[in-house]
Amino acid sequence: MIHTLPVHVYYEDTDLAGIVYYANYLKFIERGRTEWVRDLGVDQVKLKEEEGIVFAVRRVEADYLSPARFDDDLVVETSLEAMTGARIVVSQKVKRGEEELFVAQVTLVALTATGHPARLPAVLRRNLH
Repeated sequence: MIHTLPVHVYYEDTDLAGIVYYANYLKFIERGRTEWVRDLGVDQVKLKEEEGIVFAVRRVEADYLSPARFDDDLVVETSLEAMTGARIVVSQKVKRGEEELFVAQVTLVALTATGHPARLPAVLRRNLH
């Protein structure tokens, strides 16, 4: 299953040349992961409050393929690559139409409030299978 999130490029997302600033792609894919997890039935605020579990990015491998520009309409695609008891690896793409502009593989881990590894929430594991 591929989750999609529309993103519009605003002036604040760009540099002086009107090109999306490189770090903003990380913000775009963060939004995509947040909505993906929400659509999988996980309330991250409730998860933190009730179970003391949060998600953290452990690794990002990213390729910038082509620039997005001011006023572009983009789509962030998020899909599961792999999952273990405490880790998720997702593939993410930022696209303009069918053109891939940015691709990333992101490794997320579940952590306790004290920063120790935790098992992924059961609802997430269930909904990803």
